[in-house]
Amino acid sequence: MMKDRVIQLVAALVAIVCIGTAGTLLPIAVRRSGEAGLRYTDVAIDGAPPIVAIGTAIGALRGMIVDFLWIRLAMMKEKGLFYEIMANADLITKLQPRFPQVWAFQGHNMAYNVSVMTNTPEERWNWVRAGIDLVRNEGLRYNPNDLVLHRELAFWFGHKLDGISDDAHLHYKREFAREWQQILGTPPIDHGGRIAWMQEIADAAKTITEAESRSPGVLALVERLQAAADLGQAESFQLDKKLLRAYSEWEALQVSPYARLLNIDAQLRTNSPLYRAIDEVFSDPDPEVQKAIRTLVLFLRRKVLDESYNMDAARMARYTAEVGPFDWRHPQSHAFYWSRKGSEDGERRVDDPDDISKIVNNDRAQIHAMQALARTGLMSVDPFSNDNPGRLSDPRWIKVIDSYFRELYDKHYETRGAGSDSYADFYENFMTSAVRELYRAGDIEGAQEILDELDRLFGRGGLIPNTKYSRDLKTFVDETTVGEYDFQPDVARSDVYAALRRGFREGLLLDRPKVLEDARVFARDLITYFKTSRYWDFVTKFGEGRISDLIGDLEDSERVVLQQLLLDTTLPLIDRLTIYNRCNEQLRRLVYDDVQPRLEAEFLASLMANSLTFAQVLPEPPGMEAHRMELAIMENERAKAREAGSIQSAPQ
Repeated sequence: MMKDRVIQLVAALVAIVCIGTAGTLLPIAVRRSGEAGLRYTDVAIDGAPPIVAIGTAIGALRGMIVDFLWIRLAMMKEKGLFYEIMANADLITKLQPRFPQVWAFQGHNMAYNVSVMTNTPEERWNWVRAGIDLVRNEGLRYNPNDLVLHRELAFWFGHKLDGISDDAHLHYKREFAREWQQILGTPPIDHGGRIAWMQEIADAAKTITEAESRSPGVLALVERLQAAADLGQAESFQLDKKLLRAYSEWEALQVSPYARLLNIDAQLRTNSPLYRAIDEVFSDPDPEVQKAIRTLVLFLRRKVLDESYNMDAARMARYTAEVGPFDWRHPQSHAFYWSRKGSEDGERRVDDPDDISKIVNNDRAQIHAMQALARTGLMSVDPFSNDNPGRLSDPRWIKVIDSYFRELYDKHYETRGAGSDSYADFYENFMTSAVRELYRAGDIEGAQEILDELDRLFGRGGLIPNTKYSRDLKTFVDETTVGEYDFQPDVARSDVYAALRRGFREGLLLDRPKVLEDARVFARDLITYFKTSRYWDFVTKFGEGRISDLIGDLEDSERVVLQQLLLDTTLPLIDRLTIYNRCNEQLRRLVYDDVQPRLEAEFLASLMANSLTFAQVLPEPPGMEAHRMELAIMENERAKAREAGSIQSAPQ
């Protein structure tokens, strides 16, 4: 018995000594882990939730708990218990917020696994957005230098939101475009204008006090808004995302034809105290008040980007200046942002040669985002419409990709495995489609230049010389088009938009009616082709058709293309007004309400306003009232059809 007591005492003393020694070594270990870059902050629990302090207090036991929860989570996944997984994963992120894998796992679970178990597009979108928000707004705040977490987030934007594999993808695109239209507004079309647009937000005041110092009257403006809103006890007035969205609705309502058709102004006045306050205060014509409004809005946009989206306006402005004309209403712009940020902030931590694939895959996400922007990056969005956002091809990205490919090829030239060859394959495929698109758009010289470069790199000048790219331009375009529309329907949309843009510019501006007629025949022939496809009437569980929606886009392509062309400030205003006036009455009715407010603002700022009236240069076409009534009926019917589709898809 005495021997047992001695052993117990000795063991207790040894345990005490070990605990004490560990306590003295812990600060050294923490300091050295920081010096070696093994964690993200100088203090282990900086930025972590309160529960982490408890986890830190229990020391090594926290690791055992996390291991147990992780094993249990894997077992639940095998059983398909996706909702139950979330509770476990949430606890792991709280105990171990610097564990990026669990953030990625939980975000993917919400965006992919749980979302597809719901019954309506709205429910799906809520889960997809929740998964993105979790990683973007929480996971990356705790793990700002993790490359894989950035890559995962970029993939979700590119695949889940901008891809077509999810039955609800059109709903995602509509909601995402509407949300970012409300956050940032409509960007200029020209690249220089977009650089200045984003730089102005990046340079905005960081605090409301700084905003007041820049534009005296900002604080008084806020007080007027607060008094006019009179929100009472139910909610407080805040300088936040809600206020910014109310302002954006007020701003968009000034130019939205759908808002006028559906009488949105009356609805907002009834239901939104913030909207009423903004309309009352922001309608003040005093130049000093307008200056204060501009300063306040820029401050709000910068603040909301940081607080609600964990995005840096300065970085967004830099990418726009250094890379290309991003439209942040497009999911692929966000895919690029997070992938490039991962490269800049996380690549240096990938020092194991076995992990080089992480860098390769992340770089691929960037060039794939550029490819998607080249095909659909020129957008038009009416936040009050239930229509799909207009998405035209943006050839400006072709040169960007041409340059960036060479950068990636050099970077990965000695990378083991596929290395630079995978980028060469991408480049060849993309540039082949670029030849066709530029040809359809009438840029014969640009198309021939790329075809010659392909021949030099992959044809007669390639490693294995061949004559694939030595054909004449028209023959090459015809041959590469055969069969591609079936595999990549978006290519058809891109070709139609490019052809129509050329048709309107050359056919109307240069008085070449045959060019426009050929473009319209080409569009009609493609619509007929898809309507005879065996997949054209396939309808998803949410009542939206994969091919029939594409056909709808093609049938609406003349309106979308003409609208974008008339609002393209890179073209002289006189040319755009000429194009409008040479359109037939039907085409003018299609676009008049969409373009009238912005063209009028441009006109009034031009020298033409000194000698002409706006009604003279952009006359309202006859029959507009009947056209507006028809549009209102169609919009209500579309809304009812979507609602009926959602109800039918719900469990009985």
